[in-house]
Amino acid sequence: MPNDAKRQAIAELTEMLRSSSSLAVADYRGLKVSEMQSVRRSLRANGVELHVAKNRLLKIAAAEAGRAELTSLLEGPTAVAASSGDETALAKALQDALRPYSKVVALRGGLLGGVAVDAAVFQQLASLPRREVLLGRMAGAMASPIAGMAGVLAANLRNLVGVLSAVADQKRASEGGSAA
Repeated sequence: MPNDAKRQAIAELTEMLRSSSSLAVADYRGLKVSEMQSVRRSLRANGVELHVAKNRLLKIAAAEAGRAELTSLLEGPTAVAASSGDETALAKALQDALRPYSKVVALRGGLLGGVAVDAAVFQQLASLPRREVLLGRMAGAMASPIAGMAGVLAANLRNLVGVLSAVADQKRASEGGSAA
């Protein structure tokens, strides 16, 4: 029978799982306490929370939060990183924080907006440019055909003006030549 401390821990974990838009599960076996604190500080600076809890409590919280996809990842020493912001921000923060410990820490997978993904997806997300850069590229790609069309239309007008100017010069030259 669970005691009050365990009920409180399950309630906190359930709230964290519900409020997060993206979650990552990692095996932190082999990290020293000071290294774990360094990882937590680095993640917290990027708006990511890192929680270490017993798998049994996490499984109960995942079931209560409607995140049953998470239970298959909960084996062995488990740390859960949660973010309610941009999914790529979570992936980049994890990559940066765990890079010095890549031989010790293994990312198992996680959830992105309710969809279960493996560790390779997090690596791919971490390699993407920032959101602002992607939006700028998309805007440029959308504006490119319009700019091309404007250039083509302007070129036709420029060519027409050039032809009319050449005809006018030719007329002036022929009028000047016939008057002499």
